[in-house]
Amino acid sequence: MTAATAPQKGVIPYLNVVGASEASELYQKAFGAVEVRRMPSDDGKRLMHCHLVINEGSLMLSDCFPEHGYAHQPSHSFTMQLVVDDIDSWFQRAVDAGLEVVNPVALMFWGDRWGSLKDRFGVHWAINEPAKQA
Repeated sequence: MTAATAPQKGVIPYLNVVGASEASELYQKAFGAVEVRRMPSDDGKRLMHCHLVINEGSLMLSDCFPEHGYAHQPSHSFTMQLVVDDIDSWFQRAVDAGLEVVNPVALMFWGDRWGSLKDRFGVHWAINEPAKQA
């Protein structure tokens, strides 16, 4: 997959984290992310931009640049939601990569199997396996 073929439609989350290069590596291990583009900053220590594809959807990352008005602001006002066919393997891979279990996988009242995690960058993730249709 190249930057030209990576999906870029709909709403694309763009995360500013402290340690974007490490976040990219983590998301590759935890979620099978494919890094399709990386743009280092002039100082060579941070990433100005990183484009990942996870489960056929795009995710953009960059380091924080407080000197340009983008200081780190931790938030729990959003959750990165992955909808998958095999929640057990996705969830276990994320745990094995070091994500913290917030809510273990369980059958939820709406009929889907769902669980949530938090990564070391403060990003909350949820994984959902839709109920099988009869």
